[in-house]
Amino acid sequence: MSLNIQRNDQVEVITGSDRGKKGRVLRVFPGENRILVENVRMVKKNVRPNPQQNIQGGIAEQAAPIPVSNVMLVCPNCGPTRVGHRIEGDRKLRVCKKCGNEIAAKKK
Repeated sequence: MSLNIQRNDQVEVITGSDRGKKGRVLRVFPGENRILVENVRMVKKNVRPNPQQNIQGGIAEQAAPIPVSNVMLVCPNCGPTRVGHRIEGDRKLRVCKKCGNEIAAKKK
């Protein structure tokens, strides 16, 4: 399944306990309709020490995936918006529904 949100996009959480937070998409799981957003839905994980890999044990925090329906893509011009599509030549472009401008995927 194709999603309207890609890696390195800026998104805003619109529902849930992290509502209002903005972050960058780190990873997309299209089969599960979930995405991993930077500093959103932080969970604690117990980590065992591993001296061979120089890992210290303890409790670590990491981001957990959230459903794609709980976030909106942030347009650089007008803020959180829905995503439309426009075909120009042989390219399919993502377009902001509010202002009509193209939303380009951010580079690393």
